[in-house]
Amino acid sequence: MTPPDFNALGDDDFRARVREFFAQHYPPHLRFVLRRARLAEMKAWYLTLSRHGWIAPNWPREYGGMGLDTGKMIILLEETERYGVSRVPDHGIVQVGPILMKYGTPGQQQFYLPKILTGEHIWGQGYSEPNAGSDLASLATSAVPDGDDFIVNGQKIWTTLAHDSTHIYLLARTSREGKKQEGISFLLVDAASPGITIRPIRNIAGHEEFCEVFFDNVRVPQANLVGGLNKGWTVAKALLSFERINIGSPRRPQYALKRLEQLAHAKGLFEDPGFVDKFTALELDLADLGSLYARYVEVVKRGEELGQEVSMLKIWAMEAWQRLTDLLIETAHEYGGMPGEHSMDGVDVDVLSPFYYARPGTIYGGSSEIQRNILAKYVLKLPS
Repeated sequence: MTPPDFNALGDDDFRARVREFFAQHYPPHLRFVLRRARLAEMKAWYLTLSRHGWIAPNWPREYGGMGLDTGKMIILLEETERYGVSRVPDHGIVQVGPILMKYGTPGQQQFYLPKILTGEHIWGQGYSEPNAGSDLASLATSAVPDGDDFIVNGQKIWTTLAHDSTHIYLLARTSREGKKQEGISFLLVDAASPGITIRPIRNIAGHEEFCEVFFDNVRVPQANLVGGLNKGWTVAKALLSFERINIGSPRRPQYALKRLEQLAHAKGLFEDPGFVDKFTALELDLADLGSLYARYVEVVKRGEELGQEVSMLKIWAMEAWQRLTDLLIETAHEYGGMPGEHSMDGVDVDVLSPFYYARPGTIYGGSSEIQRNILAKYVLKLPS
């Protein structure tokens, strides 16, 4: 279903429409989930969004998206955070879709985009490897041409919800000539292909959010190559920019702020000037994050290339999130080290899960150290 042109609505009317939609359709038991929800939990909501044309707010309307302008995107994000709407398995929406619109062939667009919208295809990201994380260009997974196919061998790690994915988009080495960035290609892979093994990884919070993925002589049609042979690094850089916008969303820090505010009210801490100073500083950090996020969303909406300065967004979002969860642990006192949900002064709060989930935030998607090096070299032009 193609949604109406929501950009024609006034901001207040659009906000009211979003609130009404969430209240009418979103499952109450999935509000403010403090972990990455699995596909089985979110599939019904995904299909609800799809039926109403709300699944792809960032896609142009001609591709079946909502085509929201920047102001409406920010409103949708704010209301998503306010209502505690969990993230659907959205790699196809926020990454594969935009990449195919920019670099894909007409055949790839016609085949894959509709299946992302309907939830028939759920995508995982095959980027990081055991020896190629922040230094992604050092990847070793290979794709060797064989007739009309590539033969893929190698291993990926930290693939989010790969065990729920029907497809994986991956970077593989197709040449060892020249610089290491020059011999990489971007492939679309059916996760049911013979030779693929997926092993879940249990994280520090006890959830199986990530996976290892092994490729043993996996045949991938050359028609699934995106952006041209050995041009995968160009595609990857664009996709990493999309990813940093997604990672830099204020959503997760806002969830932690909401929990912190609830607990502080219950404990009467807003009468404590010391706590108010800490809370206000973090609240202002999130206001700055929201402003920065809106700026980069506007760049994407104009169809312009994101510059290296987008690394600021990822750094600020993840480090603010960690500072918030630190204060949440401190505020919980003796419950700060106890897993699960506990009743504290009449409020049921799980403080350890968001703390755990914030810890790797400064590592995945490019560590804060790597992001600062990018800013120093490419934005500030400092010597290496």
